[in-house]
Order: sequence, then structure tokens, then C-alpha cells
Amino acid sequence: MVDSVWSEDELARLPAWTLVQAYHAVAQGFHALFSEHRLTPVQFGVLAQLAVSPGLTQAELARRVLIRPQSMGELIGSLVDRGLLVRGGPGGKGRPVPVSLTEQGRSALEQAGTAVRAFNDSAALGLTAKEGSQLNELLHKVIRSRSRPAGG
Repeated sequence: MVDSVWSEDELARLPAWTLVQAYHAVAQGFHALFSEHRLTPVQFGVLAQLAVSPGLTQAELARRVLIRPQSMGELIGSLVDRGLLVRGGPGGKGRPVPVSLTEQGRSALEQAGTAVRAFNDSAALGLTAKEGSQLNELLHKVIRSRSRPAGG
């Protein structure tokens, strides 16, 4: 037995569900944009985070781009192999190794960054500048609320 009947209007009033739908629409565009630059969204995130904070460790990068630390090693390795990043030491079990952008990495970030900025322009998202700013503020508020520990 179904407890309630869903309607289109009811679904449209669910903000988290609307956020999921918006994510999928935006993600398709981002994947196309990044494929033109031979990057994934996560790889772009790593390059951008290192531009903001040079010398982050793999663990710090994993936290900032929201992936498991175990996945970061392979991702960093692929970017090192492409000449976009360089590791700052031999590392080893339990020893943090800082990671930095190479000149080639800076160039890749700059080229992709121009397209990312255009993609994020309020008008490109069908919004006014004020609406774009409001949306960004509200999304950050949602992120903060979901990032707090339970009971916090």
C-alpha cells in the first residue's frame, strides 16, 4: 500500500530533489567542458586547489575535492604522469608529500579556467547577477549544514 501519491507539484517543492536534478543538468555541461580540456571535474578541482594553496598533501586535497584519500593517489599519479603536477619528495608510508602545479599544470588550469568561469556566469545559468549570487550563497549554506557532524 502506498502511503501517499506523488504529484509533479509536490516533487517540485522538494529543494534537495531539485538540487539533485540541477546537479545532473549542470554536470552534463561540466563533463563536456572538461573533456575538451582533457580533464575531469575532480582533476580540475585538484589543479584549482593547488593554485589556491600550493603544497597541499594528497590527504588535504582529497578533503577539499571531496573524494576518498585512497582514490587521490591514483589521481595524483595520473596528473604527475601528464606533467601537470610534481610531488615534493619521496614520501613513504605515513609521510605527507606536498604536491604542486607545474608550468604545464598552470597552463591547463588557465585554459580550462576561462571556460569554467564562462560556464558559471549567472546569465549562462539563466539567472540575473543577483540571483546567481543568491544561489551561490544558498548552496554554500546547504553544504555547511550537511557537513556538520550529526547532533552538531
